[in-house]
Amino acid sequence: MRVVVCVKHVPDIQSARSFREDGLLARGGSDDTLNELDEDALEAGLRLVEAHPVAEGEPAHDVTVLTLGPAHAVEALRRGLAMGATTAVHVLDDALAGSDAIATARVLAAAVRHLHGERPVDAVVAGMAGLDGLTSLVPAALAAHLDWPQLTLADRVEVDPAAGTATVRRETSRDAEELRAPLPVVLSVTDQAFRARFPAFKGILAARKAPVTVLSLADLGVDPAAAGLDGSATRIVEARPRPERPDRVVVTADDPGATAAALADYLSQKGFA
Repeated sequence: MRVVVCVKHVPDIQSARSFREDGLLARGGSDDTLNELDEDALEAGLRLVEAHPVAEGEPAHDVTVLTLGPAHAVEALRRGLAMGATTAVHVLDDALAGSDAIATARVLAAAVRHLHGERPVDAVVAGMAGLDGLTSLVPAALAAHLDWPQLTLADRVEVDPAAGTATVRRETSRDAEELRAPLPVVLSVTDQAFRARFPAFKGILAARKAPVTVLSLADLGVDPAAAGLDGSATRIVEARPRPERPDRVVVTADDPGATAAALADYLSQKGFA
């Protein structure tokens, strides 16, 4: 079985994020990290292959972490390798700068097709969102570009290689759905059921030395005009810091108990309690 997990190197969600003068998100800071929700996707991918022991005569399972981005984005791949991925692929090209969700999915699809030609891919797994943009568009757009079925926002995933199917459970506001699709398939998973494993020290050391395959847009047969700002359907026109609320009220006291009482009194005065 071969599973490709899409990962992204993003500014830490707790950091003070900002845009550059050209409207692009400022990246490359010391607190940039593997997108937390992609760790859940990698955990899902690892569990998929671990659920199916390799039969005699079959090739070993492969979990490939795939990213696109500037040179420092390799750190997301290193983290994925430390967690248990077996191979890593980095699409690295200056023309990628400024790619929106649609252009990103276009390039990822080309990379998946490239990998699929080397060895068939059974499933592509992604997190439910990137914490830098929070669009949640890439998995569906990736499936559309590949013309593969999509099973998105799953909290449980099973793959039956013998039957050639993937089955997921997805919670809605009213009930739970069970969906099934033929392989190969694009999956996205929520953060509800796939608590990511913590990499062992041995895995971290091995990941620092592990080879990473680097591919350019030319290697993938992608026209540079189909990526970056030229290939994007959206762009940031203007960005400003969120203004402070002028009516903000801070309720505090000398200790937590007194603070809670003061807050309760304030809410009662405003008619909320």
